Parts: sequence; C-alpha cells; structure tokens
Amino acid sequence: MRRSFWPYLVETGDVLPDEWDYPVDWRQTLRFLQTQHQLLSEIPDTPLDDRGRMVLPVLPMRGMVVFPGMVAPIMVGRAFSRAAVEAALASTHTLIALPQLNPEDEHPAPRDFYPVGTEVVIGEPELTEEGAYTLVVQGRRRVRVLRWVQSHPYYLVEAVPLEEIITDPHQVEVQERALRHKLEQVVHMARFPIEVLEIANGITEPGALADMIAAGVLRLSYQDLLELLGMVNVLERMHRVLYLLSREIEVLQLEEQIQNRVREEMERSQREAYLREQMRAIQNELGEGDFWQQELNALRERILKAELTEEARRTALREWQRLNQMPPMSPEVGIVRNYIEWILELPWTKKSTDNLDLRRAARILDESHYGLPRAKERILEHIAVLSLKPKRNRQPILCFVGPPGTGKTSLGRSIARALGREFVRVSLGGVRDEAEIRGHRRTYIGALPGRILQTMKRAGTINPVFMLDEIDKLGTDFRGDPASALLEVLDPEQNHAFSDHYLEIPYDLSNVLFITTANTLSTIPPALLDRMEVIEFPGYIEEEKVEIARRFLIPRQLEESGLQPGEITFTEAALRRIIREYTYEAGVRNLERTIGRICRKIARMKAEGRKYPTRITPRLVEVLLGPPQHYHLGTLVQEDTVGVALALAWTEAGGDILPVEVAVMEGKGNLQITGQVGEVMQESAQAALSYIRSRARGYGLNPESFERQDLHIHVPEGAVPKDGPSAGLAIVTALLSALTGRKVRHTIGMTGEITLQGRVLPVGGIREKVLAAHRAGLKTVLLPEHNTRDLVDVPKSVQADLEIVPVRYVEEALERALHPPGESAPKPARDASRPAPSAPGGSP
Repeated sequence: MRRSFWPYLVETGDVLPDEWDYPVDWRQTLRFLQTQHQLLSEIPDTPLDDRGRMVLPVLPMRGMVVFPGMVAPIMVGRAFSRAAVEAALASTHTLIALPQLNPEDEHPAPRDFYPVGTEVVIGEPELTEEGAYTLVVQGRRRVRVLRWVQSHPYYLVEAVPLEEIITDPHQVEVQERALRHKLEQVVHMARFPIEVLEIANGITEPGALADMIAAGVLRLSYQDLLELLGMVNVLERMHRVLYLLSREIEVLQLEEQIQNRVREEMERSQREAYLREQMRAIQNELGEGDFWQQELNALRERILKAELTEEARRTALREWQRLNQMPPMSPEVGIVRNYIEWILELPWTKKSTDNLDLRRAARILDESHYGLPRAKERILEHIAVLSLKPKRNRQPILCFVGPPGTGKTSLGRSIARALGREFVRVSLGGVRDEAEIRGHRRTYIGALPGRILQTMKRAGTINPVFMLDEIDKLGTDFRGDPASALLEVLDPEQNHAFSDHYLEIPYDLSNVLFITTANTLSTIPPALLDRMEVIEFPGYIEEEKVEIARRFLIPRQLEESGLQPGEITFTEAALRRIIREYTYEAGVRNLERTIGRICRKIARMKAEGRKYPTRITPRLVEVLLGPPQHYHLGTLVQEDTVGVALALAWTEAGGDILPVEVAVMEGKGNLQITGQVGEVMQESAQAALSYIRSRARGYGLNPESFERQDLHIHVPEGAVPKDGPSAGLAIVTALLSALTGRKVRHTIGMTGEITLQGRVLPVGGIREKVLAAHRAGLKTVLLPEHNTRDLVDVPKSVQADLEIVPVRYVEEALERALHPPGESAPKPARDASRPAPSAPGGSP
C-alpha cells in the first residue's frame, strides 16, 4: 500500500446526503473499501509539468469533503460531473474533488467553489437505472486551484499540490499523542467499532491522523470540514481537531449524564412498583388489603352515608369511579379527590331549626340595638310569616342602606341570634372578578368554588343568615362583572339552582336569608337593586346616641380600658357635648372612639396611682379632649340679617345647616356663585333670580336695576362640595332680602326646591333636616307642603320644640322668613343651651 488507508462511510459526493442509500453492514462495507483501496493504490499520481502543476477535470462535491488518504463511495449524477469522470477514465483516472460553497447549487460557477480541493483517483464506475455513476474514490493530496481552463462540457482546472508544513516536530508529536488519547475516549464513549482504533493505529503521518479523525469520527459541520481542508500547517490542523475532539467528549459526557439520570429514574420507578407489589402481597397475607384501596373504600362509604341530593350523590359516585381507575401516583388524583371532598363537606340538606318566638326575637333585637324601628319591624314581620307558613319557599332579600356606623352588620348578627340560625358574612368591597362569586372551572390549576359556596361550607347549614357586606363597592373590569353574577344568587326565582363554575351541580340557596349592606344606593346596579327590599338606616338623633352610649358604648369601653363597671359615669350634658362638639356622624363609631379616649386617659391616671375623676362633666370633657373639634356655621348667625338665609341640608353624616349669603354690588347684571356648589344648586340660583326678576315690580324693584348690578351668592365651607335639589327656597329668600333690604329671621330654617311659577317642590331627607334645625336651636322650619307626611319619622319631642310650617308657594315662605318692608328686626336672645355640632358642608 502506498498510503495509509481509512474509509469514509457516511457522506456522499455529487448527490446530496439524503439521496444516498447507505449500506447496513459496516464491516461488509469496510471489506469492500479495503479491496477498492488496494486496486486504486496501484494507480500512480498525476505527473506534474516542469512548473510543478497539473491540469485535471473537476469533480464537484456537494456537502462532502474528501481528505487525502480517504476512501469513499460516491454517486455522480449531474451531466458535467459524469463528463469529468469519463474524461478521467480515458486518461489518468485522476480528478480534483472540489467542494461547492453552496451544496444546493445545481449549476455552480467557478466562484462558487472552495479554492482548495483534493486530488482523487477513481475506480471503474457502475451505471444505475437513473443514469448516474456509482464509484469509489481515494484521496491523494491537497491541491490549490490556480486557473480555470474550461467550464464545458466539464470543468477543467490548473492546480498545484500543497505540501504539508511542520514547523515544530516536538509539538506535533505531543499533539499526536493527545489526539490518539482523545480518540480512544470518543470511540469508547460513542461505542464506535473497534476497527476505528485499528485504522487510526495504522496511520503514521500526523496530518493524515488529524484528517481521519475530522472526517471519519467527529460530527462536524460542512464549514468546519472546509476549514480543516484548507489548513496545510499540520500543527494548526492537529490543534483544531484536538479542540473539536474535546468538545465532542463534553457533549458525550452530558449525553451520558442525561441517560444515566433517565435510567436511574426508570430503575427507581421499577423498584417502587416492585416494592409496592410486595407490600400489597404482604397486606393481603395479613388480611389488611391495599392501603390505597382502603382509602377509596372509605371515601365511597362517606359518599353513601352523606346527606346529599340525588344529583350530588350521582356526581360524587361518578367521580369516585374515575378515581378508582387511576393509578395512585397520577397527578389528577388530587384534583378529583378535592372535588369529591368539596361535595361531601358542603351542606345539602342539613337545616337549623328556626326559633319563631316573636317576643323573644323582639327582646333580643332591643337588647342589641337601640332605635332602628323600621328594620326591627321588618324582621319581626318575617318571623311572624314563618310562624304561620314554616315551609315558605321564598326568603326576603334585605338591603340595609345607611351611613357607616349605624349598626347594619351588627343587626345582622342579632337577626341570626333571634332566629337561631348560623351567621356568616362576606365582604364584597373591592371584588372585581366574577370568579370570586361563581368560582373557577376545574380545568384551572388550583381551582376553588366561589365565595358563596365557600361561605356555605363554613356555615354548615342550608339556611344561615348570610350577610353580603359593602355591596355598593363592587368593581368591574376585564375579568367580568361580579354584580351580574350576584343576580342569580339574590333572585328568589333562580337561587334554588345556583350554579358554581367549580362544582357544576345545582345548589339550593332558596333557604338562605340574604342581607346586604350599602352606604348608598346610587352605585348599586338597577337590576341587582330590583331584587332587594331596601331598609334605610337614616342615622341616629342626639337622644338616640345618648341612649346608645349609656347602654352599649360606655360599658364596652370601660371593659376594654380595664376599668370596673360603674367606676366612672358620664353625665347627660357631657355626652351631649361630646356628640355636638367632638363627633359629627350619623352613626356612633366616632362617638365610641371618643368615649374610649376618655376611658383610656382615666385608666392611665389610675395605673399611675394618681387621683382620677369618676364623674365626667361637660367642663371635664374639654379638659380631657381639648378644644371642640366641630362648630356650626348656623351658630354664627346670631341676629336677623339682610341677605343671609339658613338652608337645611342633608349629608351622609346626618342633617346640617348651611347659611346662604347674597351680596349686591354695582356691575353689569352678572350672577356669581361660589362655595363648591354643584350644577343642581347653580340651576336653583338661576331659577331663583329669574323668579324674582319676573315679579320685580311686585317687590318694589326696578327691573332695569338688574342690568346695573352684580349678584354674588356664596355658600360657606367652600372646600366641601355641595349639591342637591333643595336649596332653591333659601336662595330666593336670601336674594330677595339682599335686593330689597328686608332682613331674614335668623331663627327660621328652610328647605325645598322652587319652580319659575313660584311653587315649592318636595325634597328628601326631611327627618335629618328637621333634627339639624332642632340641634341648632332654631324655632321654625319651613318645608314643602307635600313633605308633611315625612314628619312621621321625626320624634314627637322634636316636633313639639319646633314650629313646622308647610308652604305650598314661595310667597308663603317669604312672608314668614322676611321682615315686612321698613320694619327693623328685633334682636332676640339666642338659646345658648342648644349649641349645634359642626358639619363640614353637605347636600341641601
């Protein structure tokens, strides 16, 4: 043999790799190539001319690189490639195998070839049925193309052989030993045939060894092969191949780690299955059976014994059957089991027995809450109906509406205690996701039922008192509308078959007594509000607050402060001063906090061993709490004044008094309104001015004077927004007083809206407004005639202290509120015993 031999077995020549039919038996192919190698070795190298050059046909190589010393079978199919083979067979049997830069190119030009190729010798070809040649080639030496001689009918080039360069023989020897060591590692790790090492051991030339490893062992890209073909420096080529071998070893090690890990997992699973089977056999021998099967049997017994509806039982048994067919380690086992547990833990038929004793219920409601007659009356009516018709199917949906601190939530607890039912509560404030009400579907990871069913599970019965707090504060966004989801919950025609997304079984909510709470009705959707019976909590009057403080707040704060019951007492005057000057609210939360402040200060004195007061008086209130926190603008009007009328206003914290001031000045007929008033009050002012101008001569006014003067209407407490359709009567009174110079009686408060025809329209909030006038020490209240029916809600004691005058027309109010023309107003002494609490503005 002239050269070292090594075969290249997996690439093709003129045909793309996926078109080559590879031999199956590697050793059979090796023997075939060894035979061909012996035949081809007898063919001499191409002789060089006197310039050391050769002129040979080109065999284009697509996706394959033939290195010197390499023997490989190839297939030649293109016409110019077959012509080159035929020309070589007719002369020296040698060609130049030149790689294409783009293997997909069917008709390459000279610029589309790599400039370095390999001189190859070819054997006798065989013609296939498709008209292609199959032949074996053997690489001889590297050559560089100098000039393209012809391109038709085949490529012919002039080339020069490239001699290998060895710059440092010692380093080459070191690199060769490293290459053989790495090659042995790769062969063993990749499980190559042992013949690969035998072939490598037969190669004595360092450069040929690097070529053999690059093309026959490593899985290199086409570009890497071209780079190695162009390297004539042996040391550089060996260094590059050594790097590629090291990278291949790292990849093989990683693959081996992954395979070992997979193998260990499989072995562990098999071992666990074997041990589990052994455990099952031992349990069967001991008569204990399979532990998993025991759990399944126990779960089925629970399903059969549970108090379920027929549909719920069928669903639970169907899911149990699925669970029974699953492997214990299946990830779906937990999902199905949780679903069955939810079915079993929900109350389906368990009902608490109602206590229908009306006297007992009335006593409990009175013990827990003072006042609130309408709410208590509605609850007693419900209990009375239940006593006459115990199997009533429709439960009322009550909606308690009122300011904070008026006892809405605590009254719900008292109702549950009076009926003997469980009490559960859900706060809906800030809820924006529909799934919070209906739950998530079981297809989602971590799915749960909605808050309705979660709370029913906590209640344990199907007829609890269920309070939905803050229903007016529900939100809406892209996740759905929870208020719409509540329609099914609160509709008596639908809630007998409430459908939760998680449970997907109709659940009966018709036995639940739903009570919702809200601070205002304006933010509750109309469709939802239509399903509820509204009970208003208007707020407590001063007398009620005094009684609530005595009965509930003072004893509770004494206990929380560590003081003994009755250790300190509050006089009624002290309580009234706290209510008027230190708290301003419709409820009693701030009142309780203020009482708690006083109790804590007394507790500190007692803990420090100092002498402490046991009787809280009005003077001591200011000592303990500091200066009053609130004052009332109405108290600033101490005498009859021109251009100032007192309007009665409604606020969320109760009634209030708002002075309406009017100033007249020279100008151009402009009307200015200040004090953060809304559009409704601005329209009331425009209507009042138009009413006066339309009757100017009747009031002794010159109609032309309106064009020469400006009017300024001001409602103090400008930082607080004010609006509402009930300030018209006060505005027209103040306007006419300022224009005519007639003084307004400062002991009169008024409310009502006006029309351009002079009629006084009814308004709301009469109870709060009358109570505000009473607190402020006013003597007379003017209100629309149609609002006299609302006085039923005003305590009799308050009505007795006030002169309440119903008016139908504006003229009637003006006659009572204004002094006659030319009369000087008296200056009566104001009742100092009734200082009014402060109010930061409100809605007239």
